[in-house]
Amino acid sequence: MAEDGAWAWIDAERQALADDLAGLDDARWSTPSLCAGLSVREVLAHLTVSGAVSRARWLVGVLRARFDFDRQVDDRLREQLGETPAVTLARFRATIGSRVSPPLPRLALLDEVVVHGEDIRRPLGIARAHPPEVLAAVLRYYAGTDLVVVAKRRVRGLRLEATDVDVAIGEGDAVRGSALALIMAMTGRAALLPELAGPGLPLLAARSG
Repeated sequence: MAEDGAWAWIDAERQALADDLAGLDDARWSTPSLCAGLSVREVLAHLTVSGAVSRARWLVGVLRARFDFDRQVDDRLREQLGETPAVTLARFRATIGSRVSPPLPRLALLDEVVVHGEDIRRPLGIARAHPPEVLAAVLRYYAGTDLVVVAKRRVRGLRLEATDVDVAIGEGDAVRGSALALIMAMTGRAALLPELAGPGLPLLAARSG
């Protein structure tokens, strides 16, 4: 995919998420997300990092954290959180159109905003119809990598069959469902396992805990 095309998708996903959260009352910003231990506001601050922290700043942060990547992620999240939910949202909205990023492939940035966007939306009862081409690209990407998040190992020996986009990947017992449910399950979100079916589902469930 051309780099410009990936950035356009990233911008669109960021815009959609910012719009979905506009007008959210302060109490709901404390809702637990699908990321264990993080509120929806904290996940949004984490997402902001990918459009606000340059490669150089990220590497300096890694050094300061003495290569403790969990600490580095938490430090950057706290930097972007701000004093109020309104500030958190404004900082995230400012990443739309940004071409600053940590040292990650463009598709990894797209995958992050799709998955973490759902980590936020699902507990809030917000639905998004992601473009099919975005879901297909994210599904294919995660099936082939364990960069940033373990996904490839979770689906090893399984065949993923999306029922809403033209994607079937892998060999083995099938797991069927929407592309989004497959993406979320293969990145460890067990909450979406009930939306899937097929003989490979018990194995995927065992690996998604």
